[in-house]
This record gives sequence, structure tokens and C-alpha cells, in this order.
Amino acid sequence: MGLVLRNLQTVVPLRRARMRKDVEILRHIFGVQRFDMGIICVDNRRIQRINRVYRRRDRPTDVLAFPFYEDLRPGKLPCVLQRDEYNLGDIFLGVECVMQQCRETSQDLHQTLTVVTAHGICHLLGYRHETEEDWNEMQQKESYVLSEFNRLTGSRLEPLTKRYAHHT
Repeated sequence: MGLVLRNLQTVVPLRRARMRKDVEILRHIFGVQRFDMGIICVDNRRIQRINRVYRRRDRPTDVLAFPFYEDLRPGKLPCVLQRDEYNLGDIFLGVECVMQQCRETSQDLHQTLTVVTAHGICHLLGYRHETEEDWNEMQQKESYVLSEFNRLTGSRLEPLTKRYAHHT
């Protein structure tokens, strides 16, 4: 299966081919090409509902990650025994929320979606940011992944700042 990229919203026009290419580069850098992963793009209404149901936060957010493996140590890949266990989980991108952030900061939508997706993949791989120590560990991983992405693509992406980690 590999990567499933679904766009369930109509508010923000997306360039899916570019998104898919960027996510495949991220998957390569993270070393998770063999793993299945879903990325679902949704509007504010849908991400707010998901956020309310699963996190008890009644507001839209930029990204929500639902790991297949809930107890992974950060930076460790799952120990897979059967084919159907080659699954990292799903990432919901609140593209309408991301678009609003981009307007406020004059950032490029697709570049920001790539950064937010990298953040989501970190969550699928066991990274958290409940404490300052966790946040720093996750920031280090994101910085490394995005610097590799930049090296491979000529981009200049930066990790999320605490200010924009709305889903925390």
C-alpha cells in the first residue's frame, strides 16, 4: 500500500502530486519507506471534530497523528513480525488551519504542509512534546529531517515552533 494521500476538503486547493513527492522524500529520510501510512487532508470543521473527540480540545488544529504503534520509543522503528504490521498509522492535516497560519506568517502553504507532515511522522514514530525535554528531542529530530529535506530539494524549511504547535 505505501502512502495513501486523501484530500477530503474543498476549502484549500492542493497540489497533490507535489505533496506526494515531498512526503515520499520525508519517508525516505525517516527510513520508513516500507511502512504504510495514511495522510488525510481535512477542513477546520472535520479536524475540530476529531480534535474534540480524541483529544478533548474543541478547536481546529494543524495536525493530528494516530500511530499504529502507541508505545514506540522515539527514534525506534517498530519490530514487525507480519506484513500487515508494516503500518505507521494516519496523519490528519488540518489544511484550512495551516492555510490560516500561512496567511498570518506569509509562509508558503505547500512548504508548511511538508513541515507539518514531518511533525506528524515524528508523532507516528513515538515522539511527543508533553515536557520540555520531549519537545527538545522532537525538535532535534525535525531539524535533522528538514535539513536533509532541504539538502535534497534545495528548500529552506524550518521546524514548527512552539507557537504553531496548536495540537499540543
